[in-house]
Amino acid sequence: MSHFIDRRLNAKNKSTVNRQRFLKRYKSQLKRAVSDAVNRRSITDIDGGEKVGIPSKDIAEPIFHHGQGGTRDMVHPGNKEFEAGDRVQRPEGGSGSGSGQGRAGKGGKGEDDFVFELSREEFLDLLFDDLELPNLVRNQLMGTTEFKTVRAGYTTDGAPSNIDVVRSLKGAIARRTALGAPHRARIRELEAEVELLLADGVPETDVRVVALREQIDRLKTRLAALPFIDTFDLRYQAYTKQPEPTSKAVMLCIMDVSGSMDQVRKNLAKRFFILLYLFLQRNYDKIDVVFIRHHTIAQEVDEQEFFYSRETGGTVVSSALNLAYDVISERYESGSWNIYAAQASDGDNWDSDSAICRDLLINRLLPLMRYYAYVEITPRQHQSLWYAYQDVKAAHPHFAMEEIGGADDIYPVFRELFKRQDA
Repeated sequence: MSHFIDRRLNAKNKSTVNRQRFLKRYKSQLKRAVSDAVNRRSITDIDGGEKVGIPSKDIAEPIFHHGQGGTRDMVHPGNKEFEAGDRVQRPEGGSGSGSGQGRAGKGGKGEDDFVFELSREEFLDLLFDDLELPNLVRNQLMGTTEFKTVRAGYTTDGAPSNIDVVRSLKGAIARRTALGAPHRARIRELEAEVELLLADGVPETDVRVVALREQIDRLKTRLAALPFIDTFDLRYQAYTKQPEPTSKAVMLCIMDVSGSMDQVRKNLAKRFFILLYLFLQRNYDKIDVVFIRHHTIAQEVDEQEFFYSRETGGTVVSSALNLAYDVISERYESGSWNIYAAQASDGDNWDSDSAICRDLLINRLLPLMRYYAYVEITPRQHQSLWYAYQDVKAAHPHFAMEEIGGADDIYPVFRELFKRQDA
């Protein structure tokens, strides 16, 4: 049996391993806390860290201890009220039960909840756990090859920053062992001869003993002259680049900013799109995001204007769909790109325009797309656009639609739209 002892020095974050183990063990409690945090946060701080309270009973660990053992005589008080198997009701809150519940009591003791602070990276990891872009296909692009750097063993030359210290020291030890082996063997022989002479009563000053001692000293000097490490021993980590399939995707974010979208609905739509934008940035290295705002006319804008512009007007949803089709036709060939779209609206639209939107999606946009998600932000009855889009959903399985009635619905709807699909 082999035993490995890790003697590497701890980095700055000394408890990294314990922290990851804790995150894994209490993942369900942490995910619930992250979900609650998203619902109560404002638009500007949705991607920060979070303090999570975990009940003390959930982090209690079992312990082993010695029983009293031996033969004991005990007297247990009886009762007239309960029998074996009866359930005893828990006492009312308070009296030192902890967690700040109940009224003040004069006795007992408890334990407060454990508060754990998530970093921004950990918060986002839990926020987007088990999410993906549906139907993402790897497309090989003409004239475009991506390379991934991978380890390729060791080499005898390279940059100083790539020196593998452990491998180099192993080589130095092997060299010194090999070069010094004949000298060590000869030293052992000479020392044995000296021991024999001394055992026969030959004094230390005898010529033969002195000559043997001189030979031993010369051999030890030659051993000491062997360099601890030589340029011959140095080994460098080698790397090579392997080609890998390219996967390019574009997400079109379409938001209604018409007059019927009051500030509350606009804020809900912005929070949904901020979640989507953070998800895309974190999970996909190469993805284009196209921002389209519309009222009676549609405009392609940058991220800043998309989230913070105050422009408003009437409602013609088809203007945004026509612009989305133009953008795809000009810049994103469907055979090479994975094309996605997410649309947020309150469902209000010009009377005859909803039918036009339905035809645009069925005949022009959806045949080019991997997935289209429509979110209707409405605490009231559905408008004409919702019913028109129901026809689209019936004809195309990669079209999804959900409704958001308030801030509490944003994260569950987002997870439902982008949950990981079974193979």
